[in-house]
Amino acid sequence: MTIYCQHANRGKTQILAVYRRADDAVSSTVTSLASAGLAAPIVDALNRISALATVPLGLFDERGGRVARYPTEHLTALSDRAARAGLLGGAHSLWYEWVCWDLHQALVDLDEAVAAAPSPVRIAIETELETEERELRDALAEYSEAVPVPEGNQRSWDSGFPFVPYRGGMRLLTREARKELDRLEEGITREQRKAAVSDLRLLVAAFDQWSAAQADDGMFSLEYPEIFAEPYDSDHHFLTVSAPDPGGAGTDAWHVDVCRWVPDDPEEKGEEEYSSATGEPLVRCVLPATPSAEDVAQLLSRVSAEPGVLTEWAGTAVGSPLEGTTLVVTSCWPDES
Repeated sequence: MTIYCQHANRGKTQILAVYRRADDAVSSTVTSLASAGLAAPIVDALNRISALATVPLGLFDERGGRVARYPTEHLTALSDRAARAGLLGGAHSLWYEWVCWDLHQALVDLDEAVAAAPSPVRIAIETELETEERELRDALAEYSEAVPVPEGNQRSWDSGFPFVPYRGGMRLLTREARKELDRLEEGITREQRKAAVSDLRLLVAAFDQWSAAQADDGMFSLEYPEIFAEPYDSDHHFLTVSAPDPGGAGTDAWHVDVCRWVPDDPEEKGEEEYSSATGEPLVRCVLPATPSAEDVAQLLSRVSAEPGVLTEWAGTAVGSPLEGTTLVVTSCWPDES
């Protein structure tokens, strides 16, 4: 719907809203700040909010062969703070609820970014969000119900070209990510979906709290889903934290695995880097209950701070805890090195 940017003008930094009007792209000034440093995080949060709010409106929910619209309730959170809690309580689908989680986080980040700004700036940002919500709703009503757009609406929108290339594209908003998450839901019941959404939120929250994730120490895998942690200097070892398989085809409990990369070419064994390798599990800790996001984040942070601990944990016997944790090894695989 809208792309936000900043522009230096007469000693100030303007925040501009760029959007389509008919066949052209135009801009309007949202507000001005004293410095580019204050404007940058506001622009970043506004772009995330616009992308996350807009993209679900132009897509069809195709799970199970259906052709249905995604919900629009998330739009209310743009202007109504009381509605934000609802972004964290739904169970529509893995993809849509993850979008809602990210939208909630983007709104929180926007609050933090504008906290240091003067009152007129905060008011201008609130007005911009109200405008974005209102004109998105107007455009959607025209698109889906042929309701004429009110005369004062300035922002054009259509489902095939939403105009939200935030940082070249957010992975969560790609077709590939959505299809991957939809695949995890195949054949599951409503109760299983509700549990899977809750587990996904926990993993996403833990990953967000893990500061080392921003330093390429790890990644979030949609395929399982799981968090993958491989800090530098870990001697080819890595750790995964996995949620239960939503469909029950895989492990039906939370588990933590310590694994090791084994070179596909035996001649490379002992090298610092392998040209290609296969990850093999060494020990597994099946958790007796669902962990907290904080506990998962703390585990990941320790691995980042002490990469060598993975090698130590890899030798833990069944029935013993990983050193310094309450995680008990429930199974292990022989070390054939």
